[in-house]
Amino acid sequence: MSLLHPVPANSSRGVFVDDHIELLRSMGHEVRVLNPLPRMPKYAETRRSTMMGVAKAPRLWNHRGETVLVPRFFALPDHPYPRLTLASVGRKAAWVEKQLDGWRPDTILCHTVWPVAALADRLAKRWSVPWMGIVHGYDVDVALQQAHLKPHVERLMGSCHTLVCASLRLEHAVATAVETPVRTVTVPCLTEVDREWRRPVRPLTKPWKKEAIDILFPADPRRPEKRHLLALQTGEALEQRGWMVGITSLRHQPRSIVYDRMLVADVTLVTSTREAGPLVARESLLCGTPVVSVDVGEVRRYLPDEWVREATPEALADGIEHALRQGWQADESVEERLAFANRETVTEAWSELLATLEA
Repeated sequence: MSLLHPVPANSSRGVFVDDHIELLRSMGHEVRVLNPLPRMPKYAETRRSTMMGVAKAPRLWNHRGETVLVPRFFALPDHPYPRLTLASVGRKAAWVEKQLDGWRPDTILCHTVWPVAALADRLAKRWSVPWMGIVHGYDVDVALQQAHLKPHVERLMGSCHTLVCASLRLEHAVATAVETPVRTVTVPCLTEVDREWRRPVRPLTKPWKKEAIDILFPADPRRPEKRHLLALQTGEALEQRGWMVGITSLRHQPRSIVYDRMLVADVTLVTSTREAGPLVARESLLCGTPVVSVDVGEVRRYLPDEWVREATPEALADGIEHALRQGWQADESVEERLAFANRETVTEAWSELLATLEA
């Protein structure tokens, strides 16, 4: 179950959830997908880019040969009346049971807690099965910081068997923010790039300041938390140093196009105020493109110290020049540094975690 999952008009939405579903199926599990979505008019997508394609998503559709169930619930932007949202989500339990036609899971995995975990909790109680919550950032960095949402999110987190965090930072944040003890564990999102796109991270091969460089901004500029303006200011700082700079942004492209753009970019720049990973930084490294970032998410876990900079244009410009001049200089290869999120490691972690439900 997830609020985040690809929809017919936006295949790039929630790709990390889709990756997890395919991982579970490759492990031999039978998986049914439930993607609760808010009712919303088409024009509302323009002010919330993460909701692109949601307004017209069908209630039932086929994705990779499997039926995805899309119950609709009522929710206002920013959830000013959380009890109303929770009641609307919870009322979809009967519809879900009807669509599953007698099929019942051994457990429910719920990506994101607010607000769809209310449905996971309701179904788990009706079917007498455990459920796990999986947090990627919003629940901790936004929902738990809002006074009107915090008690509801805390209650849902306390109702699940285990709360799975996508990074150690999120696990520590949950332990700090939630008053009632919650059983937590960290399992990162799967990071896997096919061999055809993989390249080593090397220094810049273009003549120094003689040819234009391409900076990849790996997000939709309309999302304020991504701080597109800071990326533009960093480009201006580089131009004042004599560079010719082009900035390419990613909106809602298929993953193959994303990887192609990573291959042609000279550096990826992350300026977000909040991130879980970010996943795009790890993918960029595997594609051979260095990543310069503000200190967000868990980038310090795998990026060289010189590539993690203060959130100022000059500091980020210094980091970009270092990345272009030096390339990857760590003793470990990129694959070794990112081994904590490869298929083998993540598969083993989920096997052990699901085994605890059977004990």
